[in-house]
Amino acid sequence: MKKLTLFLLIGFLSISIKSQELEVLLLAKNDANLLIKNYLQPVNQGMLFSLNNGWYHTAKTHKKLGFDITISANASIIPSSSRSFEFIDSEYQYLSIENGSSTINNAMGGKNNSRFSVRIPEAGNVKVAQFSMPDGIGDDLPLNAVPAPMIQASVGLILNTDISVRFLPTVKNDEFESNLFGFGIKHNLMQYFGPLDKLPLNISLFAGYTSMETNYDLNSIPGLSGSNQEAIFNLKAYSIQALASLDFPIVSLYGGIGFEKGTSELKMKGNYELSYTIEGTNTTVSETVSDPIDMKFDVDGIRATAGVRLNLAFFKIFADYTMHDYNTISTGIAFSFR
Repeated sequence: MKKLTLFLLIGFLSISIKSQELEVLLLAKNDANLLIKNYLQPVNQGMLFSLNNGWYHTAKTHKKLGFDITISANASIIPSSSRSFEFIDSEYQYLSIENGSSTINNAMGGKNNSRFSVRIPEAGNVKVAQFSMPDGIGDDLPLNAVPAPMIQASVGLILNTDISVRFLPTVKNDEFESNLFGFGIKHNLMQYFGPLDKLPLNISLFAGYTSMETNYDLNSIPGLSGSNQEAIFNLKAYSIQALASLDFPIVSLYGGIGFEKGTSELKMKGNYELSYTIEGTNTTVSETVSDPIDMKFDVDGIRATAGVRLNLAFFKIFADYTMHDYNTISTGIAFSFR
């Protein structure tokens, strides 16, 4: 869980730290934010789409105090067009490509061969440093997709209404802490249609919200000098949908259409001691920057889902496919009673 979350949430930071070139990139200040944001965009957006999925596998609600426990895996597939970005020199003040391609593979892409120069005029001198772009690791993931495992529990209340709570077990140690919590509500509309509620058709309204927070202490990472260093990631995603299902004894066919929105924020806090060389000399100089990374990612739009569920008494197996910017596959099992 820790390794998966670290990649998904601060993937660029962990990859760059291994190459010991993150501190060089941080010299570029605002340019660093733009480059890292372009590199991380599909990971953050894929997480938002994944966490908005897997809420339901039928439009039918439980009887009063009926319940289910669901274990699911959601995977947002990153299209090939979103696995790279173009480095446009005019958008950057201090960065330039020293050699290699201007088409950069992002975190969900493949290998990179580009090396960058950082040149910052200051006090009559020019700071000079170089770094290489880290490779993406999307090719190492099934379907080149951003995954999000989930555990969820739902219970039936009055008025044909289900309340759902989803979570991942909190991971915490001296360096790392992560938690996820979500809340959903589903209300069956068939009760208002008189004798039609005897049909296998169910129509519901659903709303769901998921929040994920991760803090990672960077002070213990080799090669990063400074103090009070941490990476902070906050994610919030919600959706509002109309659901429909045909629920037969052995199989259920279900789907939904609606609107979704999500926001994620990534910050790198603390003080970082950076080193650079004055151009034309062998002089190495150090300086400290504070809170160098602060970026935000957003998604929103219409979504449509279609799926099938196999009903084996209280044991359910389901899979569905959602169409939005990054199409998402969800699959899982559920233990459902009443």
